[in-house]
Amino acid sequence: MSDLLAAASDGSSTAVAAPTAAAVSGAPALSWHDGEILRDGVPHRILSGSIHYFRVHPDQWEDRLRRLAAMGANTVDTYVAWNFHERVEGDIRFDGWRDVERFVRLAGEVGLDVFLRPSPYICAEWSNGGLPFWLTGRVSALRTSDPAFLAAVDAWYDALLPRLVPLQAAYGGPIVAIQVENEYGSFGSDAAYLAHLRDGLRRRGMVEMLTTADGITPDMIAHGSVPGAMTTFTFGTGVPVAASLRRHGEALMCSELWGGWFDHWGERHHVRSADSMGGTIRELLDEGGSVSLYMAHGGTNFGLWNGANHDLVLQPTVTSYDSDAPIGEDGTLGEKFHALRALFAPYRADGLPPVPDQPRRQSAASAPLEPRAGLLDVVRATPAVGALSPRPLTFEQLGAEDGLVAYEADVSFPDDATLTVDGLHDRAIVFFDDRRLGVLERDGETSLALPVDGGSGRLTLVVESLGRINYGPYTGEGKGIMRGVMIGRRLVNGWTHRLLPQTAPVSDTVGSGGTDGLAIAEFDIAEPLDAWLAFPGGGKGLVWLNGFLLGRYWSVGPQETLYAPAPLWRAGRNEIVVLDTDGLGAMVEIREAPSFGETEEFIGS
Repeated sequence: MSDLLAAASDGSSTAVAAPTAAAVSGAPALSWHDGEILRDGVPHRILSGSIHYFRVHPDQWEDRLRRLAAMGANTVDTYVAWNFHERVEGDIRFDGWRDVERFVRLAGEVGLDVFLRPSPYICAEWSNGGLPFWLTGRVSALRTSDPAFLAAVDAWYDALLPRLVPLQAAYGGPIVAIQVENEYGSFGSDAAYLAHLRDGLRRRGMVEMLTTADGITPDMIAHGSVPGAMTTFTFGTGVPVAASLRRHGEALMCSELWGGWFDHWGERHHVRSADSMGGTIRELLDEGGSVSLYMAHGGTNFGLWNGANHDLVLQPTVTSYDSDAPIGEDGTLGEKFHALRALFAPYRADGLPPVPDQPRRQSAASAPLEPRAGLLDVVRATPAVGALSPRPLTFEQLGAEDGLVAYEADVSFPDDATLTVDGLHDRAIVFFDDRRLGVLERDGETSLALPVDGGSGRLTLVVESLGRINYGPYTGEGKGIMRGVMIGRRLVNGWTHRLLPQTAPVSDTVGSGGTDGLAIAEFDIAEPLDAWLAFPGGGKGLVWLNGFLLGRYWSVGPQETLYAPAPLWRAGRNEIVVLDTDGLGAMVEIREAPSFGETEEFIGS
């Protein structure tokens, strides 16, 4: 993963002991009764939108929260991404970008309640659904009562929840609701697991209203609900169905109303019209329901935090998480923002804040992209990890969270031999000595012909994880070469492994440049402002801005520009480094507007 966290602001916080019962200033803020949510005994609507602190640069948290309040929302909802905080087992961090307490406090200062979704699994098109790779690498029964899984969850909650207890409304803070698990009814059927999470929240001092969230089928609701937590729904259009599935006097709430949708590489950019979104929200409000729009502001899958789906084939999510949201990736206020402001205004007796100005952007510019080293040069300049291994090791065995790993072995083979990778997760660039042979892909071609005249030499496979699966039964699946590499029917033994750096790998790399590999561009700017970066002619690359890994570009689309937020720029000289595995372009462009590619309408069920 990128050094995403080191580049964050320097705010930090320390754990606060949970208040005693005597310190509680009042009862929990929200409850439900006879089909309504009540606040201090008075009917209340939750008018919420999703903003994920881990997808927004911390210097921009307050700006995005103020835009949400101006949209008419009275609540912000956010997941807590476990793997964002505990990338190394036992090293749980809440500093800088990971200071979730600061985000919650800012929301309160802006005048928003907080709907907190701290379940160990979040989905969210986020790497591994928020579960740490070191955990999923050793525990197979995820999201169950498996003792090893529960022990890890309990240790995580022991670190996280004492920080959040004092920020509940009962203690004068903004947190008014807490989600127990996320769309569990579409995954499993372990009622004891849900009860363990519920009881763990309560035992650690979380006193506010508990919820669950599931799709709109009776089976999902049956297996995703738990006594003591209000059932809520996730859908794009299913208001009548959701209303019919309410249980035990619960209020009607859609905790994820899909006003847009995310994108996969190689597909079209998903949009949803303001009229379509607004019509569903109006229908929900007319039914007396509460709503949280997913997403109100999507943000960005910076670094390598994007997830992936698997529906017969791997579907990696793009770097942008704009999601056609009312508040754009750079804070732009679109047609949906104004439509929602009009819809929410009648329910806000306290009035709405003024509409903020549109964000400022850098002017268009371009700079040549100067090649520095070929991809093989980068590999050879990277030190080997561990001893020679008889079989290729997985990313998990190597301690590699994501990114690129080079696998090397000395081989010999006869005429007309074929190379096959068994269990490739996810994509490999194959070299024999200095010759590039081709690309293998997990759900595509996993074999290629070796040089027809046979011989011996150095085989190198540069394997890339395209995103850890975040939804469904394949969540937690490993990365790298899962089984082995064969020449004909014979396994190749004797492997060296190199973890390619996830900091901009320029200064320690030597080479003459090439059609793939490392290149650098420089921009002189007068004032740090938001920008959109494009890489015309580039194949598939990672991009660093002043040492910060922004994410990926890929010529398969749909995304054509990367968001580069103002806090990452500096007045004067700025350096952009590209590592392209497929073919470098000639330049880098600063554009004044994003390009997310060809669109298609998404509504959802």
